[in-house]
Amino acid sequence: MQGFNKYYPPDYDPSHGSLNSYRGKHALGDRARKIDQGILITRFELPFNIWCGTCNNHIGMGVRYNAEKKKIGAYYSTPIFSFRCKCHLCDGWFEIQTDPKNTRYVVVSGARQKDEEWNPEENGGFAIHDTEGSAAPADPLATLEKTTDAQNHLTNVQVPRLELLQSLSEHYNADPYSLSCKVRKRFREAKKIEKQKEKANEHIKGRYALPETLQLLEDDEAAKQTAKEEWIKGKLELELQERTKRRKLAVETVTIPSASGSRPSLSRKVAPSTGVSALRARILENTARQSNPFSRPKIPPTKDRPVILKKS
Repeated sequence: MQGFNKYYPPDYDPSHGSLNSYRGKHALGDRARKIDQGILITRFELPFNIWCGTCNNHIGMGVRYNAEKKKIGAYYSTPIFSFRCKCHLCDGWFEIQTDPKNTRYVVVSGARQKDEEWNPEENGGFAIHDTEGSAAPADPLATLEKTTDAQNHLTNVQVPRLELLQSLSEHYNADPYSLSCKVRKRFREAKKIEKQKEKANEHIKGRYALPETLQLLEDDEAAKQTAKEEWIKGKLELELQERTKRRKLAVETVTIPSASGSRPSLSRKVAPSTGVSALRARILENTARQSNPFSRPKIPPTKDRPVILKKS
């Protein structure tokens, strides 16, 4: 297949291999100018703040350099890389290596790291990078006992549990069609009941002009008992209000206006102590109002009731 965005000279011979080998260049270009020494030029970003050892200037975390990356060793199967960078403020070089054992970077030479780490051991915690630990020498009897306990737990707990799970899985997957029919039938029944409840709620809302967003409670025994208690409570409060109102009317003063003029000439206070006395005082007050001509309302003239004027 023809290479895209590449120029093939007329004297190119495919037997030479690729264009890079034909022109004597590496695929990574200028980054691989020291590849014969095992060094690859890569972009490296400082993982922490440092001070340059040559010019003693501060270099902040996140500054990027074209570093010389080189493999210098391995921690088990994890390679250890070295990054050699040139300070952008002077002509000095500094080197930073990876530390797979403690999962961090270490300044090897040419600079010093700013100490910003928080030691958990000084504050009652545990060491984060303590990979070795202070483990006591293994006791052969304790190891044997632990292995025996693990074997007993496997035989008495884990194996029966796995067998139970396997039997349940076989039970539910033996006839999936019948199980699906049962589930769908139950779903249809529940959906039918929900539709009936929704229809009844809509009927009640339309009958009593309730808002559409109002959520009605389900008609169960707890709701009925709560509604009954609220109704009894409201009834007792209404009776108490009526009793208080009657008592207040019983102790009010009754004023009877006179029939001779507009000013009341006779005033008397009646303080009945019983319901009969209150009724008697009420009747007397109504009778006095009817007998007083000044207290009658004015009736406007109509065709059936003309205005009669008297001659002086």
